Amino acid sequence: MKSVVKSLLAATALAASLFAANAQDTQIIVVSHGQASDPFWSVVKNGVAQAATDMGVNVDYRAPETFDMVAMAQLIDAAVNQNPAGLIVSIPDADALGPSIQKAVAAGIPVISMNSGSDVSKGLGALLHVGQDEFDAGKAAGEKLKELGGKKAICINQEVGNVALDLRCKGFAEGFGDSTVLPASMDPAEVTAKVKAALSSDAAIDTILSLGASTAGEPALVAIAESGAEGKVKIGTFDMSAGFLQAIVDGKATFAIDQQQYLQGYLPVTFLALNAKYGLMPGGNVPSGPNLITKEKAAQVIDLSTKGIR
Repeated sequence: MKSVVKSLLAATALAASLFAANAQDTQIIVVSHGQASDPFWSVVKNGVAQAATDMGVNVDYRAPETFDMVAMAQLIDAAVNQNPAGLIVSIPDADALGPSIQKAVAAGIPVISMNSGSDVSKGLGALLHVGQDEFDAGKAAGEKLKELGGKKAICINQEVGNVALDLRCKGFAEGFGDSTVLPASMDPAEVTAKVKAALSSDAAIDTILSLGASTAGEPALVAIAESGAEGKVKIGTFDMSAGFLQAIVDGKATFAIDQQQYLQGYLPVTFLALNAKYGLMPGGNVPSGPNLITKEKAAQVIDLSTKGIR
C-alpha cells in the first residue's frame, strides 16, 4: 500500500507542474465533522492547504464548532448552493448527512468522501473514499492487544454518535473478545476521571483502546499512571500525537494506528483539481490506513507528528 501511495504522490506532483494559471479559479469546498479542539483535524487541514498550494486551486475548509450533524448538513447545503468544482465530505452519520450529499451529487458536483464513511460513500453517490475501513482497523487492534495477553478491555469513545468510532469499538470487540465501550467527551479531564473510575471499579481490566491519541489516549495514560497501573494495563490508540508516540518509545503504550490523515486532506483536493482540469479520477477507493506504529517505528514519526504531518 505504501508503494501505491508513493506513486500517487509522485503522479500528483507531476500533474501540479502542468497546471495552467487559470486553475486558481477552481473552487473546492471541504466540509468535515472535525472539531477545532481535536489536533487530528489540524493535520487533515494541513494536507488540504498543501494540496491547494500544489495544485493551484482555491479550497475552503468548513466544520461545525462541535460534533453537530444538523450544522454539518447545513454547511454541505450551503456548499452545494455555491456550485463548486468539487466537494469533499466526511460522513460520520450517513442518515443525517446523506440527503445533503445526494443533493450535491444530483446537482452535478463531484463528491469525494474522506476519513469516515467508507461503507456508505458509494451508495450516496461519492466518486471514491480516501480513508481506512474502521471496523477492520478496530479488529486488527483487538487482535494485536489480545496477542499481547489482554483479557478484559475498555474502548474509549470520545465522540459518541460518530458512526466511524462506533465501528472501531465493534471491530475491536470482535478481534479482542471481552470489551466494554466507555463513553466520554473531548475533555481530557473527563477522560482521565472516567478511566480511573473504570480501573478502580474492575481490577480485571488489563487493556485499553483509545479512539484518539491526544483526545483520549494521552488522558488515559495519565489515568493509568495515577491509578498505579503502569506495567499492568496495556494501551493502544487510533491516530497519533507526539506525546502518545513518546509513550510508545518509553514502553508505556503498545501502538498507535496511523490512518495518515494528512493524505485524507491532500489526496481528495488533488483528485478533484485533476478532475476539474483534465477529467481525471481514480477508479476506486484509496486506503490511507491502517498502519500499526509500534516501538520500532514510533521514534521515526515523532518529529513529523510535531510538524502536523503524521
